[in-house]
Amino acid sequence: MAILTTKEKLEQLKDLFNKMERALIAYSGGVDSSLVAKIAYDVLGDRALAVTAVSPSLLPEELAESQLQAEHIGIKQELVSTQEMDNPDYTSNPINRCYFCKSELHDTLKPLAQKRGYNYVVDGINSDDLQDYRPGIQAAKERGTRSPLAEIGVSKAEVREISRYLGLSWWNKPAQPCLSSRFPYGEEITVAKLQRVGRAEIYLRQLGYQNLRVRSQGDTAKIELPAADIQKFVLNTDLSQVVAAFQGFGFHFVTLDLEGYRSGKLNQLITAK
Repeated sequence: MAILTTKEKLEQLKDLFNKMERALIAYSGGVDSSLVAKIAYDVLGDRALAVTAVSPSLLPEELAESQLQAEHIGIKQELVSTQEMDNPDYTSNPINRCYFCKSELHDTLKPLAQKRGYNYVVDGINSDDLQDYRPGIQAAKERGTRSPLAEIGVSKAEVREISRYLGLSWWNKPAQPCLSSRFPYGEEITVAKLQRVGRAEIYLRQLGYQNLRVRSQGDTAKIELPAADIQKFVLNTDLSQVVAAFQGFGFHFVTLDLEGYRSGKLNQLITAK
């Protein structure tokens, strides 16, 4: 089987959207869904629509960025509210929490697409995501959602390469999954907890750190930074001010993870069982 080049995969993505004729994109503003939105708009024009779900698990700054990016692409963006916080199967934070979140999302998007005459709902799942623990992928599949990047076999690295090739200035934007991923499985998720994590991460980004997570465990915040940034953070940051800021957000204790930032770190507790 011949190995496709990145540009060949881009052409296949364009062909895929040509065949769809009309598409509604589940658009978070992340680098994956933004690339899907860009290609869909380039091929379909006004027959492509980006829809962003707004809920307490989405950072306000991420929503604002998604709007700027959609404007740059040229695609029309609509906002819808999702109510996953009303579902105890989600807020109790089981290991398949993401399934219930994506079920709510696609139960909202599918009827919207049908009402507006869009043939397909598509998302930004890439081929690397299929190798990780992502129960939300199953929820999307059950509702007929298509994943063009995964279908063509586009990896995360290729998403960034194609995005850069197409002139998307955010091609190297850090991954930013929903805020509920900051809590250990089994710890209840509340709006107040999501908000304090969100404010804490915004605070650290304002200090100049982009690749990061603030994990929440009870009343303790655990800061995760790339290993190369840990020494810089300790030596160049007023730690007492960081602690005071985090306590102002509602945390009682603040710690620094010496292992460093690693995406999906909490999933290691699942695979270890």
